[in-house]
Amino acid sequence: MFLRRMLSPAMAGTLMARAKQTTGIVGLDVVPNAREVLISLYTKTLNEIKAVPEDEGYRKAVESFTSHRLKVCTEEEDWEKIEKRIGCGQVEELIEEAQDELKLIAKMIEWDPWGVPEDYECEVIEDNSPIPKHIPYHRSPPLPEEFHRTFEAIVSKPALTEEPSAQPKA
Repeated sequence: MFLRRMLSPAMAGTLMARAKQTTGIVGLDVVPNAREVLISLYTKTLNEIKAVPEDEGYRKAVESFTSHRLKVCTEEEDWEKIEKRIGCGQVEELIEEAQDELKLIAKMIEWDPWGVPEDYECEVIEDNSPIPKHIPYHRSPPLPEEFHRTFEAIVSKPALTEEPSAQPKA
């Protein structure tokens, strides 16, 4: 009420619209300083991921999306603009995601999945043994006959060539 009396209606509306009242998600509270929290978490993530070997895909992926998100957070002051540019939910959800990523980085370092010795050979079984029933068997279903007919029609037709367009006469 005080803002409405002191400021013009447009200015008061702008200031009041910036304060998020709720996330609309049960159990997820509003974080009033979400931008600062995100910047801190993304900076920490980029420091922690350095423990992962440089050539690992996991490190490359984490560095890529975290750097992008950190850049957005440093460029934008408004939480609504951050949410819109990142496009992966509310800032409070991004905070939870960043916290989870930090936990995962610690687990990945502990598990060391990239530490397979160079001379390690994985046993590959190539025979016609039946697959046990408790193991899911992922085999793509056969393609429909219509696909095969369409494919044959495309392959058997000679490539269409465009005729040169008629030049306008001067």
